[in-house]
Amino acid sequence: MSRHEKGLREALQKIPELREQFWRDVRVPGNEEDFNQSLERAGRVADFLEFAELMCMDALERDESAGAHFREEHQTPDGEALRDDERHAAVFAWEFQGDGQLPKLQREPLHFETVHLTQRSYK
Repeated sequence: MSRHEKGLREALQKIPELREQFWRDVRVPGNEEDFNQSLERAGRVADFLEFAELMCMDALERDESAGAHFREEHQTPDGEALRDDERHAAVFAWEFQGDGQLPKLQREPLHFETVHLTQRSYK
C-alpha cells in the first residue's frame, strides 16, 4: 500500500462531498422498538468518513515514509521507505476541536535510548 501527496489532497476534497451526500441521502429503516442494525451500520459509515479524513490529514503531516506510512515521493533508490527521524520521531495525536473545526495536532517527541532508529532494507 502506498500513498502520495496529490492523492491525499484529492481524498481530502472528496471526503467532505461524500459526507454531505451520506447525510443528505441516508435512510435508516426500522423503529425504536427493536435493536436497529441499520442505524448501527449508518453510524459506522459516518465514523469511517471522519476517520478517513483524519487519516489523510495525518498522512500529509507525516511527510516521510516509515513502515505503513509509505509515501511514494519519499523512498530510497531501491524502493525502500525513506525515513525522516529528525522531524517525525514523534507520536501524533489529533485533538477534536468541535464540529466543523479542524482537529489540532499534538506531537510528543519520541526518545530512544536502547533501540536506535535505522533505515530498513530488505537486501
